[in-house]
Amino acid sequence: MMHPIYMIVAVDEHLGIGKAGHLPWKLRKEYKYFRDTTRKTEDSNKQNMVIMGHRTWDSLEPEFRPLPNRRNVVLTRHADLAVDGAEVCNSLDKAIALADEKTEKIFVLGGGQIFKEFINDPRLTGIYLTKVHQTFDCDTFFPEIPATFGQPKKIGSDEENGISYDFLFYGFI
Repeated sequence: MMHPIYMIVAVDEHLGIGKAGHLPWKLRKEYKYFRDTTRKTEDSNKQNMVIMGHRTWDSLEPEFRPLPNRRNVVLTRHADLAVDGAEVCNSLDKAIALADEKTEKIFVLGGGQIFKEFINDPRLTGIYLTKVHQTFDCDTFFPEIPATFGQPKKIGSDEENGISYDFLFYGFI
């Protein structure tokens, strides 16, 4: 059973995505977009899966773990790790294989190493990318998007705290 697989990420002007394990910005409307995009299903009997690395999981505020109304999967090399409210896998392939008939879409949330490993995978359907029009002090970056994705489609824009950003989609909607 093939499920559509998307990456979803917010980047600054230099593809920065994080600093010391945290987002470098606080954009409530962008977080709402992320939440709504990763929750929305066409079939109300199905749920989306979110896959993230252990550090990304740890970066979530405890009250938001697991991400509600989504099947949470955490990737880690620590076989004995127990994560309350999420399933644990040691590879992206094993995580994707967990998707079943109750899963509608799969969203890969990061972090940087997972994005880098998966960006050229032929199973990747598309990328939801929020382009934050500012530069931040980041130590983690999103990889260059392969030319095979073509030009992005702008699906919206917003502004808050004096920071503007665009919601882009690479791939086929």
